[in-house]
Amino acid sequence: MIQPTRTVLSAAVLALVLGACQRGEDAAPAADTPPTPASGAEATDVDADAPATAAASNPYCSGEAGTAPSGELVAQRIPGANGDGANGLYEGPVWNGQALYFSDFRFSEGFPSRIRRLNADGTVETVIEDSGSNGLALGSDGALVAATHDRKELSRYDLGDGSRMRIVGEFEGQPFNSPNDLVIGRDGTIWFTDPDFQRAAAPGGQPKTRVYRVGTDGVVSVVDDGIANPNGIALSPDGRTLYVAGGGDQGVLRAYPLDASGQAGAGRDLASTEVPDGMAVDCLGNIYLTEHERRRVRVLSPQGEALATIGVDANVTNAAFGGPQRRTLYLTGAGAVWSIELDVAGLPY
Repeated sequence: MIQPTRTVLSAAVLALVLGACQRGEDAAPAADTPPTPASGAEATDVDADAPATAAASNPYCSGEAGTAPSGELVAQRIPGANGDGANGLYEGPVWNGQALYFSDFRFSEGFPSRIRRLNADGTVETVIEDSGSNGLALGSDGALVAATHDRKELSRYDLGDGSRMRIVGEFEGQPFNSPNDLVIGRDGTIWFTDPDFQRAAAPGGQPKTRVYRVGTDGVVSVVDDGIANPNGIALSPDGRTLYVAGGGDQGVLRAYPLDASGQAGAGRDLASTEVPDGMAVDCLGNIYLTEHERRRVRVLSPQGEALATIGVDANVTNAAFGGPQRRTLYLTGAGAVWSIELDVAGLPY
């Protein structure tokens, strides 16, 4: 077993990630940003065979959850978001209660990236240049937390002034490979994947591709080093199960139970998959897993049962729920953002 390593994570940065340090008394998080508990003590041991249906415990799922999709569906492109899919990808969609943010990175040297915003009127604008980002998450204070390959770190971006702060950037004294996707628990714990897809963007790296946990104490530990190029990562609505997808052509979707202290237990494979990428989760606990080259999303129950497929017309990378009731599923991919209206609410990244 690889031992945890304490990283250089300042108390100030950690407080910002947890939302404990506000910009001022009048500052407020985005409309859909949930409150952060003082600790993870509310979590309990999880039965990996039990569905994650405790939606009421998640502020994003406080209303009527709705009904899961079924059959074969098709998502539609948002015309104003069309880009050059031959030379780059859109990634890491996250809904902050008002708009959809996503990364736009290129295949050229260094994999340059920027963070863009899809507005309610369908237009797209750049909000942060040279972000170096891939996956995005939403901090409890409304800031974006990004998995970045330009500096091989997790970074916090303030949407007010565009400033960037490092959260964590190494394990056992060496840089990560190319942090790809991440998810933040309600107590501030961060889980992220570290494949080697953009390893060439900066010097250094790790001898293995891994899934990591960053505790609220700043300690980085290995969750799993047995998945080749782990990619998408998500939490169940009740925060008791961690999902990771990876493995390329012979891919897998794996579920890990999280105990009361927020530590992951042994993973259990839920489904096989082809070239899996990012994923989203609805308030019923169903998983929306993108299959990059198959140009589709597979909707799976918490037990791995196939429920539906959602097709698109280009390679797809990731998914997030948004819109006024969080019943719009947004998909990103090769120069495109798609959307489809569903009868179920979901999580914003």
